[in-house]
Amino acid sequence: MSGALRVLPLGGLGEIGKNMTVVEYDDRIVVVDTGLMFPAPDQLGIDLVLPDFTYLRERAEDIEAIVLTHGHEDHVGALPFVLREIGPRATPPIYGGPLTVAMVRSKLDEHRLRDVPLEELAPGDQVDAGPFGLELVKMAHSIPDSCGVALTCELGTALVTGDYKFDQTPVDGVPADVSRLAELGREGLLVLCGDSTNVDRPGIAVSESSVGPHLEEVFGRCEGRIVVTSFASNIHRVQQVVDAAGALGRKVALVGRSMRKNVNIGRQLGHIDIPEGILVGVREIEDFPDHKLVAISTGSQGEPLSALRRMAHGDHPQLELREGDTVIFSATPIPGNERAVNETIDRIYQLGANVITARDAPIHASGHGYAEELKLMINLTSPRYVFPFHGDHRRLRLHGQLAEAVGIDPEAVFRGENGLPLEIDGHGARFVEPEQAGMIFVDGVDFGDIEDVALRDRRTLSADGIFIVVATVSGQDGSSVAQPEIIFRGVPFLETEDGFVEEIRGAVEESLDRSARDDISEISLLQDHLHDDVAKFVYDRLKRRPLVLPVVVEV
Repeated sequence: MSGALRVLPLGGLGEIGKNMTVVEYDDRIVVVDTGLMFPAPDQLGIDLVLPDFTYLRERAEDIEAIVLTHGHEDHVGALPFVLREIGPRATPPIYGGPLTVAMVRSKLDEHRLRDVPLEELAPGDQVDAGPFGLELVKMAHSIPDSCGVALTCELGTALVTGDYKFDQTPVDGVPADVSRLAELGREGLLVLCGDSTNVDRPGIAVSESSVGPHLEEVFGRCEGRIVVTSFASNIHRVQQVVDAAGALGRKVALVGRSMRKNVNIGRQLGHIDIPEGILVGVREIEDFPDHKLVAISTGSQGEPLSALRRMAHGDHPQLELREGDTVIFSATPIPGNERAVNETIDRIYQLGANVITARDAPIHASGHGYAEELKLMINLTSPRYVFPFHGDHRRLRLHGQLAEAVGIDPEAVFRGENGLPLEIDGHGARFVEPEQAGMIFVDGVDFGDIEDVALRDRRTLSADGIFIVVATVSGQDGSSVAQPEIIFRGVPFLETEDGFVEEIRGAVEESLDRSARDDISEISLLQDHLHDDVAKFVYDRLKRRPLVLPVVVEV
C-alpha cells in the first residue's frame, strides 16, 4: 500500500450550493460534481456563482473522470464553464445516471459544447478511472437517478453521498440501495463524505409519495385556476401534480422553458407518465374554464426572470394572475432566497390571488434526510473517518456531533472548509496545506473573479446613485474656463435640495481654483482632487456617499 488519498472540497462546505469535490490518489484525479450557486442579494449584476476551479485548470491533464451525482444545478450547473477551461485537450469522460446525462447534454447543447464524452452509468456498474474503481450507488432524492459515488483505490474506499434521504416509498418505487451501503461498511469504508443539509431536523423526512394525496386534497378546495410552482427538476413532484389534476378533471399547462424541457426529458426516459389529452399549451390557457386548469410553473425560489416572478409582476405574456387564482408553493426556499420568495408571495396577494405554502399544508417533502437518516447512513457504512459535506458551518458542526453520538471517534471526524484537503494514508488522516478555493462570478457572457471594487461600486450605485462632474480647464494653468456640467442619476432626495446643483458647481470651481493656485495641471491629479472635494461636499450636505465620477477636459 502506497500513496495518500486526498479529498479536496472546492465548493459545498460552509455554504448550501456549488458542490465540487476533487478526490486524488497517485496524482490522478476524479471530480465529483460541478455545481453552481445563485447570487446573494449584495452580489449586484452577478448571474451565477461558481466554485473557483483554478486547481483543476492547473491539473487538467491529471483528471481521469468527472462523475455527477444527480441533475440539480448545485451539482451540475458549472460543468460547461469547467469544460471550457480544461478542454478540449483534456476533456475526461463524464459519468452519471441516464436522467442526469440527458439533462447535462441539454445544458451543454445550450453552451454549444456538443462533442463531450458523456457516459451513462447504472448503479452497481463499475468502471476504472486511473487508480480508482468508480461505482454509483443508488440513492433516493427529489430527482430520479440520484446516486452516491464510491471511489476505491489501494488505500480503501471513499463514499461521496451526494444529496439523499432514506425514502422507503419513493414515487418511482426504487429506494436507496441500503444493502450496497451495508456491503461497503462490511468491506471497510475509509471515509464518508455525507450530506449535512437537514442535520438540524430531528426524526425522518416524510416520503415524497405522501405529497400527492395532500395536493389532491388542496386542489379539491380551489374553485379557480391553480398555479403550482416547484423546482423544474423535481420530476416526481410534477408527476404527482399531474395525477392530482387528472383525478379532479383538470387540464395541465407547463409554464417556463426549463419546466417544459425537463418534463420532455422525463417523459422520454419513462420517469413521467402523462395521460393523453391532459396537457395543454400555454397559449391555450384562456380557452378553458378557470376550474378546469392547473399550471405547473418555475419560480419557486423567486428567481428574477422565472415564470412565476413575471406573473407576480404582471409581466408574463400568456398567464396573468387575477382574483380567484390560487398559487401553491410546493417547495421551500433555499437558504438565502427567503426574501425573494416573500416578495413574490406579497405581489401575488396584491393581485388578489391566494397563496398556499408548505406552512399551510403538507404539500412539500424535502429531498434531504433528517438527523435519524444521517445516523442510519453512518451506521450502515461504518466509516473509519467522517467528513461532513453540503452545509453551512453550523450544519457541518452538527453533523460532526451526530457522528460522535453514534460512536465515531471524535478524532476521526473532520470539519473542513472549501480548499482544505483531507489527506489519508497508512498512518491516519489529517488536514494539509490549503489549496486555492473561493468563488468565480458569471457576469453576462464573461466569468472570472469580479474584483471587490466592482461589486462595491455596484452597491454604491444601487443605494446612493451617481454624480458625473464634467469640468473644462485651461491647458496653460489648469483654471476653469467654462461652467462645470453636473449630471446625476439615482441620488435620493436630491429634488428636495433647492439650488443644490448650483452649489456643487461652486464647489467644483473652488476645487479647480485651489488646484490652479497649487500649480496642479496634470489631468489625473485634477480628477483625484475633484473627486475628493465633491464627495466631501455631497456627504456634508446629504449624508450620503454616491459614486462621484469626475471628468476633466483640457482645452
